[in-house]
Amino acid sequence: MNGLPLPLPLLVRVLRDPSTAQGLDGAGWDLLLRQADAANLDAYLLVQLEDAGLLDTVPAAPRAHLEWTRAGAAGHAQAARYEVRQIARALDGLGLPLILLKGAAYALAGLDAGRGRLFSDIDILVPKARLPEVEGALMMHGWITTHHDEYDQRYYRQWMHELPPMQHARRGNSIDVHHAILPETAPVRPDPDKLRAAARPIAGEPGLATLAPADMVLHSAVHLFFDGEFDKGLRDLVDMHRLFTEFGAQPGFWEALPARARELELGRPLFYALRYCPRLLGTVVPPAVQAAMAWAAPNPALLWLMDRLFGRALLPMHASCADAWSDVAHFALYVRGNWLRMPPQLLARHLFHKAFITKHNTSQAA
Repeated sequence: MNGLPLPLPLLVRVLRDPSTAQGLDGAGWDLLLRQADAANLDAYLLVQLEDAGLLDTVPAAPRAHLEWTRAGAAGHAQAARYEVRQIARALDGLGLPLILLKGAAYALAGLDAGRGRLFSDIDILVPKARLPEVEGALMMHGWITTHHDEYDQRYYRQWMHELPPMQHARRGNSIDVHHAILPETAPVRPDPDKLRAAARPIAGEPGLATLAPADMVLHSAVHLFFDGEFDKGLRDLVDMHRLFTEFGAQPGFWEALPARARELELGRPLFYALRYCPRLLGTVVPPAVQAAMAWAAPNPALLWLMDRLFGRALLPMHASCADAWSDVAHFALYVRGNWLRMPPQLLARHLFHKAFITKHNTSQAA
């Protein structure tokens, strides 16, 4: 038993052990591909099967679907590289390294987590004091804000850890400009100066950088376990599994990770990452690391509850992976995610505005 409330779905079992896909009938393959599509993991499923030498055993129809996924992923990677270079060109002259986050970082740095990893926008990290220069330079090169509502503008600029999302007027590609990895209103504030100071240049990509390995893992954990929306929860957990596996082979990574989590006040999200990656995906974590993170665990009653919430929300958003409590789990984690990002008074104001004022304005415009 993995201690989670629901049996592992077919997709999760195949990701843990690709040989599980052998012998699936037509209905089994249909279910597997539907779950992978719901989790945005089609291309990663292809990578897993190919790495295991099992692609030739896949029946013709699902094989054709996977090969189509390969072509889509290749085109996506090419477009992402082009867009990153356009962003670098726009910011050239500001004297800032272009620190990539999440999917773009994995792809441009050639990490295993970037293979088959699709992402809808490009995230970068810059100093807060330089935001006006960065935003101005991007606007001069065709990026425009996508949130024109006065409240949304103030919400992002006054309280959040990023500018309102920007979209290129001609190409339609989106960019999120971060100055931190958690909002100004969150109860914990990992020091962005420390993150930038430890950033590492990307070999062969002048001017581009990523967070250090431990910081990359911690940012991934924050992004998942401080969020309130889990439509891509399994994909984000897969990101951490792949980062743990790749970086864990590097000398000193595991020893340094708990101390870095404490330094950046990110013990709780790392605790959850180290708990659910092994339970769902079979990630190998040294026992000493698990023991070193015991200080970050919630109390036993809360941990029991979180196992039942995350144990549902981290599964693919597909009917075959849900039970009667799945919607409740998603709603509870949505409320929790907002609670972790905003104090009660601001949270109540924000939810009221989104539920009534924004909804009313949107319906009138339609």
